[in-house]
Amino acid sequence: MSDVVHRREFLAVSAAAGAAVALPAASYARIQGANEKLRIAFLGVGGRCQQHIDVILQMQKEGKGVEPFAVCDVWDGDPELGNKKGRGLYPSAKRCGIPLDAGKDRVSKDYRTILDNKNVDVVCIATPDHWHARMAIDAMERGKDVYLEKPMTRTIAEAHLVVDTAQKTGRTVTIGVQSMADPTWQAAYDYIKAGNIGHVFQGQTSYYRNYIGGQWRYYPLKKEMTPQTIDWRMFLGCDFECAGERLGPTPEEMPFDRALWAQWRCYWPFGGGMFTDLFVHQTTHLIAAMGVRYPARVVGAGGIYLEYDGRDVPDTATVVADYDEGCQLIISATMCNDTQLGEMIRGRLATIKFVGGGDYLQGFEVYAQNIQGGPAKPMQNLGEPIYVFKNPRRGNATYDLWEDFLAHCRMNDKVKRRQTLSTPELGAAAFTTVNLGVQSYRSGKVFFWDKEKRQAREADASWAARWEERSKKRGKPNNIIGWEGGDKGNILVPPPYQKLEGLWINGKDPAGS
Repeated sequence: MSDVVHRREFLAVSAAAGAAVALPAASYARIQGANEKLRIAFLGVGGRCQQHIDVILQMQKEGKGVEPFAVCDVWDGDPELGNKKGRGLYPSAKRCGIPLDAGKDRVSKDYRTILDNKNVDVVCIATPDHWHARMAIDAMERGKDVYLEKPMTRTIAEAHLVVDTAQKTGRTVTIGVQSMADPTWQAAYDYIKAGNIGHVFQGQTSYYRNYIGGQWRYYPLKKEMTPQTIDWRMFLGCDFECAGERLGPTPEEMPFDRALWAQWRCYWPFGGGMFTDLFVHQTTHLIAAMGVRYPARVVGAGGIYLEYDGRDVPDTATVVADYDEGCQLIISATMCNDTQLGEMIRGRLATIKFVGGGDYLQGFEVYAQNIQGGPAKPMQNLGEPIYVFKNPRRGNATYDLWEDFLAHCRMNDKVKRRQTLSTPELGAAAFTTVNLGVQSYRSGKVFFWDKEKRQAREADASWAARWEERSKKRGKPNNIIGWEGGDKGNILVPPPYQKLEGLWINGKDPAGS
């Protein structure tokens, strides 16, 4: 790949990618087949899935043509967990109004029997990460549309296999990053693309929490969680493979442990800790706003600095991703402090600062850059914003992402039905970024990403060398990200004395006598 990614090519790619971000949830009244009932199957009915069940039950109550139709989980369940909503197979079946004698193709510990039910239209996958890809691929190949919780997979190879299967089958797939229902990110992308902040150099985001018991240890362990109530072998997935790898260890390699079961996010065989469980939220919407997708170079750092409780995954971590487009993304977190780093995108001319929190941001503020003629101290006060975007949306982002997804499931157009607010293509790019962070942290290496081969390789000195070479050639700035207005504001203006620069060849002053 050449050192320069041309501005026209970048904007064309970003516009195509942005279309999937921008498409609003169509109203049910305008969609052919809107009155037909979509039957939903839930695979993995733990804590997060109960919120999905809430959404479908609410939509059913509102007459939006959906029915919670089938449930699958390897655990019998407990009706007292989750504010007495219950978790697990049988309590979830009860919540959904599914009789326990409805048959193994509606209430089962084996997801394959659910997928074999031809009455199932849509599958919601909210299992541990190591099961995501296998279930999603099997569902699509059986003609089901898929709401796939984030992170979309456990490995990068699995993520691209999911993308390939979605493209091949034409099924509608949404990755459950609910913040993608927030119009703030599309508005920021549009603002950047119009050239308002000049060339984009850096984005930053964070996800900080502070729980005294240790991150993910708030999932309670119950004495009733035993190998008699949990199909441990099925949970591990040792009899299944995806992208050429076995899903998990055998029971002999990893005997049953209640913590491994209920608090699986703490352990590498089942997920990627903060990198994939939390970072993927922020990475997805920020790369959508910046208009980039796959990184060129990634490094991950961190460690277990406080939560010494037998976990594998770090409690403090940072990923730095560099892009061929000439910019950088910083994603950072700790689970031992809840003061956020803040979310912003920095350009040559201005900085976008995202404000607010909760399901929907308040919007963003834009602060002009004071480009100095000499050295200046870091700005402590941003001053008054030169532009403010106020987010009109409020409510439940998970509900809204579901509404968008189901609207696309009902579309007849084979192209448009795949253009949800949170596509697998966007999801794979975000996941690749954070998973390379995992690999870097665990191996102590920096990685390059080959976009053509869709492979990672160990980094070398060429990244710094290529930028140094461009500097020596005195090439113009990339003018890639969000800049249709030419060079204004992006050109480096050297001071007059810089004309004295140059190599003295044979003792001759390049500036003349």
